[in-house]
Amino acid sequence: MTAVANGAGEWRSWRAAAREALYGPRGFYRRPEGPAGHFRTSVHVSALFARAVARLLCRVDAALGRPARLDFVDMAAGRGELVTGVLAALPADVAARTRAYAVEIAARPEGLDHRIEWLPEPPRPVTGLLFANEWLDNVPVEVAQTDAAGVARRVLVRDDGTERLGEPVTGAEAEWLRRWWPQAAGTGWPEEGRRPDEEHRSEQGRRVRQGLRAEHGLRAEHGLRAEEGLRAEEGLRAEEGLRAEEGLRAEEGLRAEIGLPRDAAWASAVATLESGLAVAVDYAHTRENRPPFGTLTGFREGRETAPVPDGSCDITAHVALDACAAACPLPGARLLSQREALPVLGVTGARPPLALASTDPAGYVRALAGAGEAAELTAPGGLGDFVWLLQPVGIPDVLAP
Repeated sequence: MTAVANGAGEWRSWRAAAREALYGPRGFYRRPEGPAGHFRTSVHVSALFARAVARLLCRVDAALGRPARLDFVDMAAGRGELVTGVLAALPADVAARTRAYAVEIAARPEGLDHRIEWLPEPPRPVTGLLFANEWLDNVPVEVAQTDAAGVARRVLVRDDGTERLGEPVTGAEAEWLRRWWPQAAGTGWPEEGRRPDEEHRSEQGRRVRQGLRAEHGLRAEHGLRAEEGLRAEEGLRAEEGLRAEEGLRAEEGLRAEIGLPRDAAWASAVATLESGLAVAVDYAHTRENRPPFGTLTGFREGRETAPVPDGSCDITAHVALDACAAACPLPGARLLSQREALPVLGVTGARPPLALASTDPAGYVRALAGAGEAAELTAPGGLGDFVWLLQPVGIPDVLAP
């Protein structure tokens, strides 16, 4: 959208502001320290993660019939940590056939393995594994928030992080919200020239706006009991699991991140895959459990902070991976947590047998350290809660136990 001049700076959409703050000439991802200087991903926690991805690449290789050329594409490669670790962990015969690509907007780091090709976008066509670890959460999106009337409006922001509400969300973005984030879809998403309260009313929604009470027809199927004596306008709340598409009034202050740019980015990346597997790994949520106030946040020097779009911090939000999957419908796609995926690839938090301490003390210490790292990678409430989206192209499910 067009920036609006203001005495203290420009009001811009969150997508435009975040894009400049992250990827502009002085953006966060242009900084010399790289992402590892501000937060730890699974790649930075342990070499076990890269080894697991190497095992996944070997499974894809086998499913493809061990082609003469096997591609590994590391999306949002940072400073090349994952792709470097994967190459180091591959068996010699697989590594000899592997062409490695790091996709990243920052400049190629000095001293990077000469076998790694550094690109601003993925190559075409890809035969092998396209792996996107914590990429989509940094694809900038618009933010919507419901106003006092329950209408979802675009959130505008200045460089200092100050926000205000802009125009109502319309068009394809409104359709996306109705389909994928209905909890914050509001009472109406008006088209140009039409009043919000004239749009998308269901029979229940009309009754609510007409002020009918629960005892006058809203029954248990609407979540309100007549015998409780609740008024419809006082009892219809998002936390009761009532959906906006049912015509029910939304609360003020509900927020959502509109995932259309991420859907398009993922579909474009998957389209480069001629055969093999595409994997996106990110903090995520699904339609059934969208957070009512969104997830937009910032990170700086290892700490969560307010998302200020001035280039000083990372700006991130969890990903609607179910919507990303639907953007490129392929048979065999599925979602699973990282704590489910990594054990299939040999990463477990099992402690080594105590007897090893007496026969091989150094080996016991290494195994114990590895178990601790594996536990961190799969921990509930932490990295284990990452969601893996797997979309195979022309091969079977290679993560089946």
